[in-house]
Amino acid sequence: MLTFGTYQKSAVTTAIYPKQWHIYYPAMGLSAEAGEVANKVKKIMRDGKYDRDAIAAEIGDVLWYCAALAEDMGFLLEDIAEQNLNKLYSRKERNVLSGSGDER
Repeated sequence: MLTFGTYQKSAVTTAIYPKQWHIYYPAMGLSAEAGEVANKVKKIMRDGKYDRDAIAAEIGDVLWYCAALAEDMGFLLEDIAEQNLNKLYSRKERNVLSGSGDER
């Protein structure tokens, strides 16, 4: 099974953006690809149908940019995923999954 670590190491070998734009390029690409996911999901509301494979492909692009941004910032994607789950489990235990604010 593919791990986040293996994915990250493999994905960043396909990065071709200039090093002077590290962090900036993947951050902007992440935003753009997330918008493409939202646009495809929006079309469900308009058309009443959706293309699962197209949405999955866009989610894959989001994942690539997450991996590239993490790499550029010196993070392991596995560590980020684990920290995120720990945060969510803590919120669940404290019954604060709903609401707003980062420090719940």
